[in-house]
Amino acid sequence: VAESGYSGAYLDANAISPQRAEDIARIVDAGGARYIDGGVIGGPAWQQDKTTLYLSGEDAQEAVAWFAGGLLATSVLGSDPTAASSLKMCYAAYTKGTSALLYSILGTADALGVREALVRQWSQGGSDLADRATGSADGVTSRAWRWVDEMQEISRTFEGAGLPGGFHAAASEIFRRLADLKDAAGTTTDDVVKALLTEEEDR
Repeated sequence: VAESGYSGAYLDANAISPQRAEDIARIVDAGGARYIDGGVIGGPAWQQDKTTLYLSGEDAQEAVAWFAGGLLATSVLGSDPTAASSLKMCYAAYTKGTSALLYSILGTADALGVREALVRQWSQGGSDLADRATGSADGVTSRAWRWVDEMQEISRTFEGAGLPGGFHAAASEIFRRLADLKDAAGTTTDDVVKALLTEEEDR
């Protein structure tokens, strides 16, 4: 885009760290275009206003008109050139990061022979962890392959804010170990734990 001589608005709505957004903005702006930062929160936009495209930057308001009348909602966060990416990173840090944490706990508990006892304890505690620990894993395994890099972007985001990024770097590795399950149907927690531990055994 920068090399094409394009001088219009350029919207990047990928799941990237604010640091990477700054790098892209610098290239786009140097090429004569105007960078708009974006971040999508929610699943595929099949229903009105269930998914939101957050926008930020000096020209963010311009992008709102592009999606008017469609199913994707828009929200402008202001003129900060990387606010949309920052929000996306913080949101996904929890929604996807906690899935990686849950499965890594279950894998560890299985390796130590206390997985059943752990799930039983969770069921007595009144949380939903027991159900998550024994239910379908399709929602994660079908998408884990594309969360590998996103976790690295979140790690970079945390470190840029002065916080440790190690947790999400580890989450990236958890999702990498599940990448081969992306085309499998009806995956369970057992499948996830097996994938996590099999690779460790192969090292």
